[in-house]
Formats: sequence, structure tokens, C-alpha cells
Amino acid sequence: MDLKQLYQIFLESNGVSTDTRDISENSLFFALKGENFNGNKFAKDAIKKGASMAIIDDEQYCLNNDDYIVVEDVMSCLQQLANFHRKQLKCPVLGITGTNGKTTTKELITAVLQQQFKVVSTKGNLNNHIGVPLTLLSAKVDTEFLVVEMGANHINEIDFLCQLSEVDYGIITNIGKAHLEGFGSEEGVIKAKSELYNYIKTKEGTLFVNANDTLLMSISKDINRIEYQNKNSEIQNPPFASVEFKNEKIYSKLIGDYNCDNILAACSIGNHFGVPLERIKNAIEQYTPSNNRSQLIKSNNNNSIILDAYNANPSSMKEAISAFQKVHAKKKIYLLGDMLELGKQTTQEHQHIVSLLEKQSHRVILIGEEFGKIQHQFVHFNDTKEALSWIKNNPIKNHYILMKASRGIGLEKLKEIL
Repeated sequence: MDLKQLYQIFLESNGVSTDTRDISENSLFFALKGENFNGNKFAKDAIKKGASMAIIDDEQYCLNNDDYIVVEDVMSCLQQLANFHRKQLKCPVLGITGTNGKTTTKELITAVLQQQFKVVSTKGNLNNHIGVPLTLLSAKVDTEFLVVEMGANHINEIDFLCQLSEVDYGIITNIGKAHLEGFGSEEGVIKAKSELYNYIKTKEGTLFVNANDTLLMSISKDINRIEYQNKNSEIQNPPFASVEFKNEKIYSKLIGDYNCDNILAACSIGNHFGVPLERIKNAIEQYTPSNNRSQLIKSNNNNSIILDAYNANPSSMKEAISAFQKVHAKKKIYLLGDMLELGKQTTQEHQHIVSLLEKQSHRVILIGEEFGKIQHQFVHFNDTKEALSWIKNNPIKNHYILMKASRGIGLEKLKEIL
């Protein structure tokens, strides 16, 4: 079976799935393989649950010729089908990447564009070599705008996702220190993220660039670009981010002035594509963050909790600390966990954060083995289990609390007790 034949089957299906726990009737099941799983083993189960066809790459799991398609490599097949589908779409495709804020910015852009267009965008942070094809294949032929988030922790991954998505427009939120273990160095991060700019240049597309970011302005100087800029860096409604766009004040439900750039990116993109200012403002002000990203939670203990425990790296941690310093509250606690995937720079970067915290006067609680390796006078626990036990015996009430750590620390487990 060639790609065109498979594509016709796809068009007649109810979409694609890679997980038998989430099978919809008449869907195509792609039996992906990984280090710890073999999707071929679940193909039969997928058919039983309603999938119209299972695409597999191990013939021993092919029980008949009606329900199974055997290909050389399922992952490659999924990606090729996604790219073929992309070529049939007539809508603009925007690619977004960055060290911090790409998921929030993607969601803001989507909220703004949905005021005027039928938009499909990456769900959650499914932004890798599997998630991007699934995003592309989720777009119907009548989709009017496609927003594709792209993540990476190695060189050439962004370029591959750009080739796959054939993006027309691009935006990098920022470039900072993250996934240093995979990229090797900060220079490696810059090179990797720049792959989006390089693709747009080759395709003669258009970039949206933060004019306040000297690095982004430098590496995009010879590419067609539309600039946006935060001219008022002072947060107007702490701890919530607010901006001024086209002389209109826009207030958000996002925590921290570092989100101002994310908001302005969405405003700039919406404006470029003709979304009226009133609708842009409405979309931003109605957007509510989720998934432990920049959430403000009021607790029964009369605590105000800024929960930003989905991800953390040196740049985002410093931004969060800086924003929290601007919050007016008598009793504050910095409750921070380890930053993961920093490779050889792990100890050095955690030391920088400790040094930063030593300059302020409020309480600090640190969680994780990496912070345990640094000399400091703060309260420290090896993991959230230890912290949970301590907080039960030492209740925290009437405080403003910043909670931030890498996802692997599981800092959100402390939310209920606080």
C-alpha cells in the first residue's frame, strides 16, 4: 500500500490514535514502539475497541488483511502521513518554540486567533516527533489556522519538526539554559532553537520577534520579521501580568511579569492576521492557565500559592524569583525544587539560585538532591515526601508562596496541604 492509498483510508477514518486507552470508533491505530513498550502487541486490542485499522511493523501480529496494514516502520509511516496531510492543508501554519513560555504562548495565540478563525493547535505539550504528527493529523481540511508547538532536547530536532510541519510563520519565545544535558552547552541551545529561524529564512516565511530580546533580534536580523515589544516592564497589577497594546490596557490571569512577552506575542500575531483589538483583549483577559503553570491558588490555610511546578530551568527560575520579589506581602515563602537535565552545569546553576535567594529576607524551603549538595542555611528536604511530612507537623498559614521546580520533583503534591 502506498502513501496515497493510506491517506484515503485516513480521510475516511475518525482520526488516529497511538494509545489503546484512548481509541475512538473508526480510528486508525498506529502501533508505535519505544524502549519500554511495543505497540504491535496492542494492535489486536485496538481493533476490538473499535479501531478500523491497525498499522503495525511486525508481521507476526497481523491476524488478517482486512484490519491490519504492515509497514516497514510505524513511526516513519505516521510522520510521512502527517506531512502528506499537511501538504493538502490550505491554511497558514505557525511554528513556536523556545526555552520558556512556549506552551503558554501557544495557548494565548490560539485563544486570540480563535476569535476569528477555526484553529487547531498542539494539545498540552505534545510537541515532539510523535506529538507534532498527531497535531497535524488532527487538523481537518477546513482548518483555517494551525499552531504547532515544537520542543527539543537535541540538535536537529526542531529542524526535523519544521520540515514535517512545513511552517509558514515562526516564533521563538526566548532562548535560555535548559536541557543542557542534551544540547551540551548554552551555545548548543541557541543553535537548536535557531533551526526554526533558519527554516523560515529558507522558505522565505515570516517571523514574529521580541524586539526587547537582543539575542533573538541578532539571529533574525536578515529574515523577514514582525517585531513586538514590551515598552512598560513594570507590572501594573501584581502578581498578574498586564500589558499595553495599541494604547489599550490588557490585564491577564497569568502570574508574573515574565508573561508580558508571551501576551504581547499573541497580541502581535492576532493583530497581523486581522483579529480586532477588542477581541484580542477579550481573549487574553478570559484565558485561564492550567496544568500547574502560573496559577494563583487561594487555600483553606489562608495561603496564596503561585503554582508554577510544570517545568524549571535556570532562566525560568530566576524570572520567577524576580517576579515574586515584586509581590507585596508581609509573609512570603520561596518553595523551590531541583532543576533537572542540566548535565555538567547542574551544581553551578543550583549554586546561582541559592546565591540569589540569599540576597532576600523571606523564608526559603528547598527540595531535591541537587539543592542538598549546595552549602546554604535554608530549610531543605531530599524529596516532596520529606517536605510533606514536615509541613504536616509545621503548618504554614497566612503566607504568599511561590512553588516552582522541574516536573520530575512533583512539587504539586504539596498543594493540598498548603
